[in-house]
Amino acid sequence: MRVVIVGCGRVGAGLAERMAREGHEVTIIDLYSAAFNRLETDFPGQALRGDGTDEDVLRRAGTEGADMFFSLTEGDNRNVLAAQLASETFGVKQVVAKVNDPVRAEAYTSLGLATICRTRLLVDALAQYAGLDADPGADGVQRATRHHDHESSEPASATAGAGASGREA
Repeated sequence: MRVVIVGCGRVGAGLAERMAREGHEVTIIDLYSAAFNRLETDFPGQALRGDGTDEDVLRRAGTEGADMFFSLTEGDNRNVLAAQLASETFGVKQVVAKVNDPVRAEAYTSLGLATICRTRLLVDALAQYAGLDADPGADGVQRATRHHDHESSEPASATAGAGASGREA
């Protein structure tokens, strides 16, 4: 399976290592060369320095023809933009964007992008620890509730600032 990951922070690096060790063809992208220090020295995949919201960088990473695409930077806008490019421009069928804001994560899921919201996951884990019932909607990746359509009625502010400064990690 061909996998492209944007963001070589702890999550991106960990996922890249795990998938590559399982025999998948993995390319991980980050803006900063130093981020690749998180990868083991014998990482069997490809590390590519570049902007994961840049079509040329995604093309060089082999996004066209990828089976899975994960956008795991610290920036919600960057993750959503990269995920939209993977889905719409490159036709990747399995795309996940990490979105830290639970309201935005839900909105993007309803607009056709699968998301994972660590804020919601952590709130639920802590609430369960405190003895509360589990939140049935906080069980990992939230699959898109409809097909992603770039001509949807998505408000312009939802993607405003996409690609703006913000360290990928």
